[in-house]
Amino acid sequence: MTGSRVTKAVIPAAGLGTRFLPATKATPKEMLPVVDKPAIQYVVEEAVRAGLDDVLMVTGRNKRPLENHFDRAVELEEALEKKGDEARLAAVRHSSDLASVHYVRQGDAKGLGHAVLAAAQHVGDEPFAVLLGDDLIDDRDHLLERMIEVQQREGGSVVALLEVPAESISMYGCAAVAAGAAGDVVRITGLVEKPPVDEAPSNLAIIGRYVLAPTVFDALRRIPPGSGGEYQLTDAIQELIATEPVHGVVFRGRRYDTGDRLDYLKAVVRLAADREDLGPPLLEWLREWLPDQPGSEGSP
Repeated sequence: MTGSRVTKAVIPAAGLGTRFLPATKATPKEMLPVVDKPAIQYVVEEAVRAGLDDVLMVTGRNKRPLENHFDRAVELEEALEKKGDEARLAAVRHSSDLASVHYVRQGDAKGLGHAVLAAAQHVGDEPFAVLLGDDLIDDRDHLLERMIEVQQREGGSVVALLEVPAESISMYGCAAVAAGAAGDVVRITGLVEKPPVDEAPSNLAIIGRYVLAPTVFDALRRIPPGSGGEYQLTDAIQELIATEPVHGVVFRGRRYDTGDRLDYLKAVVRLAADREDLGPPLLEWLREWLPDQPGSEGSP
């Protein structure tokens, strides 16, 4: 479907965040801070930069803090205003003024495909973006804008891809692409969820950005559940390949993975190091601290 402008973003946020327990026992994983903003705010900001200011979050139990974060905090704003703390007041208001944020409950957590299907009524009959919160894309890179551009030109759906070491492909969904593909845009001929290394059709891994045609909803209603009774979004997109174009955009920019504890810590350090206010003192401290750590050159 070409011509229909992409205006809506869907952000699945119903996961339990078990890899971060006990921190996520009472706090949604999407609210864990990455430097001084919750991870979910980076994702909403990315959608808004791409022109998508209608955001639907698909939530579950214990996700009320997400709603509170993107709502007005009148008492806090008044307190900051009285103190004359304009910088923090602007930061607090920024999150509530970012976008028109809506919420729908997923109910039973039956996989990413099930979460996306919960957005059908809100999205309607137009293409839309899906942004997963575990992948943060640096605001200097314009992956989502590029994907929307490709979708508007080619129609159908567009999936973000990342080249990974061949031995790591079994950790991801994997895309088979048309022979002779060059540049950052490829035609996808098949999708396989977490294939064995020796059966993977490429080293192109699916990462958490999609621009989807609304026909994906009918595909999601048709597909059977997979492992663990979950409905996989990749299975629905695979079904679409037979009847409409599905393209991939190969991303070679800066991506921060907050999906596990070590990668989350790396993301915090990398983002803080790039900040003008935090980077110089942080890097100076790291240079002083690292040589004394076991295994570092110069350590005892």
